[in-house]
Amino acid sequence: MQDLSTLRTRWTEIEVEETRLLREMSIQESLRIYALLYAAFAPRFQAEEQAHMVEREAELIERQRRLVKLAHWLKDHPQ
Repeated sequence: MQDLSTLRTRWTEIEVEETRLLREMSIQESLRIYALLYAAFAPRFQAEEQAHMVEREAELIERQRRLVKLAHWLKDHPQ
């Protein structure tokens, strides 16, 4: 198992190489890669967004229910 300093050094080397490769890439190549990544991941992101939207909506409904309950309680206990 590698020690932490070796991993940090290697990670720095990887970042330097990544930066070099990205700088050598043309705008057209960058856009092509972006389009390929978008096509690959967009359906998954949309599905996950839908799932989270359902969860958020349920949470908002529950909060609204609690606020109504609190409003009724405050009305009955004006002190």
